[in-house]
Amino acid sequence: MMTEPSKLQRDVARDVVTRYLRIRPKENVIIESWDHTMPLASAMVDAVRVVGGRALLIRNDEDSWWRTIDRKQSGLLGKSSAPEWAALKAADAYVNLWGPSDTDRLEAFPDSANDAFDWNWPWYAVARKVGLRGVRMTVGFVTEMRARQWGLDRARWEEQVLRASLVDPDVIAKNGRRLSKALAHGKSVRITHSNGTDIEVALAGLPGRIQDGRPHPYRTGEPRSSMVTGNPAGFVDFVLDAKTAEGTFRANRRTNIWWNWHAGGTLEFRRGRLRSYAFENGEAEFARQFKGATGGRDRASGLTFGLNPAIRDVPNLEKWELGCVSLQVGGNRGMGGHNESTFFSWLSLAGADVSVDGTPIVRAGRLV
Repeated sequence: MMTEPSKLQRDVARDVVTRYLRIRPKENVIIESWDHTMPLASAMVDAVRVVGGRALLIRNDEDSWWRTIDRKQSGLLGKSSAPEWAALKAADAYVNLWGPSDTDRLEAFPDSANDAFDWNWPWYAVARKVGLRGVRMTVGFVTEMRARQWGLDRARWEEQVLRASLVDPDVIAKNGRRLSKALAHGKSVRITHSNGTDIEVALAGLPGRIQDGRPHPYRTGEPRSSMVTGNPAGFVDFVLDAKTAEGTFRANRRTNIWWNWHAGGTLEFRRGRLRSYAFENGEAEFARQFKGATGGRDRASGLTFGLNPAIRDVPNLEKWELGCVSLQVGGNRGMGGHNESTFFSWLSLAGADVSVDGTPIVRAGRLV
């Protein structure tokens, strides 16, 4: 039997529907869930109806999904049914709750079954065409298996993620505008920290892209998936000049990309190129992907500043922590850049000092 949504889950659903998605009466909303996220999905359906919206709940059954993988029928999962496509074409808004929950199996997912995700880019193509706006709820990543693997209290972790979803997007946007203004005409960015970080990179001269969590229909020139935003939200991206990077960047927050992760990382740049790297955890996977990637993999490609004041060292949300700075290496098309490398990753550093052309903009992780 499904657990009834908690008050916190209902509060989050209300805020996502009213503050982020801004659902209007008679709009069609798809809520897509897995078994472990059904309480929040239920709260989402209720919140949509409260404002006069029309909700369709899609439940992905985990047992049958993995059985299909085990039977080597992954290709069937990569081809969504006709009713699903019809629903998407009629939708105005969308809420996704990540899954499946068996993250141990996901981390060992066979390459031979990757066609289970062939629906992905065709889905975004339809979403762009119909003007969909959507959110993807990071709380779906909070599972018993991940909590055990990382030594976390699952209930406390879930509460941290949900509370970060309650931050007013106007507050996030305000923080983003402050940083965007500070970097608008800058050229050189220096990042330092007592942990040994001391690196200088150069801005590409492009405006920062603020992600406050409020999605909008696709606009020409944006990343293909831009109509769906993450929640909790809160960051601003800046594209870097690929020719300039000198020094050391050492992380004090973990990096999570899908179900891959690394922690305790150090990147060494010389004359614009990544010359060495080391990690306390996850180095083998980083090295495997880096080695097999196309050109541009060794270039500093982006800076991201976290904007969410409710986040402090929360797994899967490190990059969004207010004042945290992340250095990206490799491909940056998703940030509006021109580096097309098949590899990208980033390291995140909280509590750093950051200056632009010698003027401080962040001191000890606090916006100036």
